[in-house]
Amino acid sequence: MKKHRLDPLLRPKSVAVFGASERADSVGEWTLKNLAKGGFKGRVYPVNPRYEELQGHRCFPSLAELPEVPDCVLFAVGDHRLEAALDEAVAAGIPAAVIQSTLVVDADTEPFLKDRLQTKIRDAGMLVCGANGMGYYNVRDGVWTCGFDSADHTAPGNVSLISHSGSGMSGIIDCEERLRVNLAVSAGNELSVTMDEYLDFVLDLPETRVVGLFVETARNPAGFRAALKKAAQRRIPVVALKVGRTEESARLTVSHSGAMAGDDATYEALFDRYGVQRVRDQHEFATLLIMFAELHPVGAGGLVTLHDSGGERQLLVDLADDANVPLTVLADQTAEQLSDVLDPELPAVNPLDAWSRGGPNASEQMLRGLTLMLQDEGAALGAVIHDRAPYGKVYPSYITRMQKARAESGKPVALVSATQGSGHDVAAITSTHAGFPVLDGVAPFLRGAKALFDYRDFLLREHWQASAVSDDMVATWQARLRSGRTLSELESIRLFRDFGISTPQVIAASDAESVVAAATLVGYPVVLKTAKPGLLHKSDQAGVIVGIGDEQQLRQMYSLMCSRLGDDVLVAPVIPAGIEMLLGVKRDPQFGPVVLIGFGGVLAETLGDVQFALPPFNAAHAKRCVDRLKLRPMLDGLRGAAAVDVASFCELAERFSILAAALRDVISEVDINPVIVNEDGAVAVDGLVAGRDRREDRSADA
Repeated sequence: MKKHRLDPLLRPKSVAVFGASERADSVGEWTLKNLAKGGFKGRVYPVNPRYEELQGHRCFPSLAELPEVPDCVLFAVGDHRLEAALDEAVAAGIPAAVIQSTLVVDADTEPFLKDRLQTKIRDAGMLVCGANGMGYYNVRDGVWTCGFDSADHTAPGNVSLISHSGSGMSGIIDCEERLRVNLAVSAGNELSVTMDEYLDFVLDLPETRVVGLFVETARNPAGFRAALKKAAQRRIPVVALKVGRTEESARLTVSHSGAMAGDDATYEALFDRYGVQRVRDQHEFATLLIMFAELHPVGAGGLVTLHDSGGERQLLVDLADDANVPLTVLADQTAEQLSDVLDPELPAVNPLDAWSRGGPNASEQMLRGLTLMLQDEGAALGAVIHDRAPYGKVYPSYITRMQKARAESGKPVALVSATQGSGHDVAAITSTHAGFPVLDGVAPFLRGAKALFDYRDFLLREHWQASAVSDDMVATWQARLRSGRTLSELESIRLFRDFGISTPQVIAASDAESVVAAATLVGYPVVLKTAKPGLLHKSDQAGVIVGIGDEQQLRQMYSLMCSRLGDDVLVAPVIPAGIEMLLGVKRDPQFGPVVLIGFGGVLAETLGDVQFALPPFNAAHAKRCVDRLKLRPMLDGLRGAAAVDVASFCELAERFSILAAALRDVISEVDINPVIVNEDGAVAVDGLVAGRDRREDRSADA
């Protein structure tokens, strides 16, 4: 395989263990033991002046006295000795290192140890895994750098795992033999190498079928996004366990990893953009990794399940509904064939309870029922949902049932237990590695099934490129916004029009006669708005009057508005009533502009029914966001109301996202509220655009 810049760190040909020891259960002992346990074929140099030999290797008193400059040094010393050890490694010109310690020393002074080491590492251009981690396991190349006890791992694996949490890595790979690892990395607090770089590395490994990410924060947001894009292009699914979803969790992430966790809604939009499947806990994490590794990909259709219990079948229906997993409605032909196989009292439906009388043909009846369902055109994935045998064992007949049904149907199938119980059963492990996963718990399995279907649908999304916009036009607006000023409403409307966003005709006026002339031009009824400089939320100050029907009323309302808010106003036509929607841009500190799509008007503040998306995106992506809104049925018409033109709104959202992407460096906030959506289309009737002074970034950095 081709070379990668992380090769000295992750595929070293020679390794020094600084602080190697014979003390039982010490990091220095385990680091040496794990190199041997992993089958490292390169040269190993223990470094400790107290020993002549350790574990069959000649021991050296210092890095300077090694016979060669090793590719990587594994530090197995305490934090109070680490700075001097790093200085020695830098002086020796060693290109890579693994640091597992926490970088906390008593009575430390500013700059603290972590900051001092990071500066030295950056100046030396050294590749470092850690600190505050547990090293890595490159199982495929036989390089294990962890300084703690470990389970056995054999190559070839098909799962790559990159975790900011050390326990988030070892708690899965050391306790779940059904999951076959090719590379697992505990990235820690990433003194030099960040998660996106590890992800880029594993995506080039030919065995990688799925990647798991235990994410605290993206320290290199642009690189993280680029790596996820590469995964999508390679059609390698990514499963993410992202912490920091709640405010308290995010605060703990700061204290644990030393970096902000980021706005969770932005991560949701990022994951949605690149087909990343998010999980809630480590049980779901392991289950999805196994399912993607052993069952991916799945074809069109839904889930079919086989049961030997009516009650558990009913429970599956409830849980599938909760998980939004589609259950296949069997074709009439399939149902007829099932009826010929089943006992008369059993309904020929999916989910299928195929056990009733338990007669001599029961096992064949179960097998035939599963096979017929999998052969249905509407079936994409099958599951045999049976309880374990005593002691958590797996009945061999269950596995045979899966194998035969798969052979006849050509479709993936898994064995799922109603409760926990198979992580170390030899039959479960062997069956899983043969492509017939044995899984624990119906709910995690259904989450995995949903992820398989979602990723399948993600891969089917159309490839889209944002339509080109005039470079001169973009440059003009960048110049206007770069100072950080907020545009007037009239300027905002002009900006929207330049990007193809439908707006009403808006005319500025500053005296009674020009107001009347403007109304005559746009046509009654009209809206009268104050144009007082600096007044951003006009409605709060009674600065918007809607539905003025004639000249007399207009003159009266203008006089009233002038007395309170000044002469300058805007005149616009009244847009026919419809549903009020919202489009906005917020600026995420890590990933830049994020588009908000939701219900507008008073609903925006009372319900907060919004979705987030990374710009630019097409109308189809906007439609997926709209369909996830809680109030989505309102757009289809309720109680006799006409359905509104959702397609026009999504097209307008597409153009809005192009604006957000083109001006990403010079906008801090954009708000179109409302966008009126009715039977005839979508119109942006009010807008606020705030520029972004890049000098603020430079002062913050300083």
